[in-house]
Amino acid sequence: MECPCLFLLLETPVPLTVEELIDPAVRRFVAAVNAGDRAAFRAALAPGATMADDGSERNLTEWTEKEIFAPRGRMEVESQSEDGRGLVVRFWNEVWGEMRTKWRFLVTDGEITRFETGQA
Repeated sequence: MECPCLFLLLETPVPLTVEELIDPAVRRFVAAVNAGDRAAFRAALAPGATMADDGSERNLTEWTEKEIFAPRGRMEVESQSEDGRGLVVRFWNEVWGEMRTKWRFLVTDGEITRFETGQA
């Protein structure tokens, strides 16, 4: 008899490690989120960086504190675009649990100037 568990194992994508992320700014962003390191997170962003969540503009500082840092958010990257600036992520925090999300980053001179996230 064939184990039905095998199918589940094959269907679950193996997450990428932070080191496998192509774009250095995106790599720093994900590493900072996963470490809960606010200073490293801010260092990955350009001054005046902006963001949107599910198509709505958000205050970056307030949103990241509420959705990422206070509830100990974590990013497990399923896949990345060819340029490394688009990610599909299993995002988890203590408030919402786990959700499949997409992230798109605009990067200028090695710093993130904008990111957009939402349900994948």
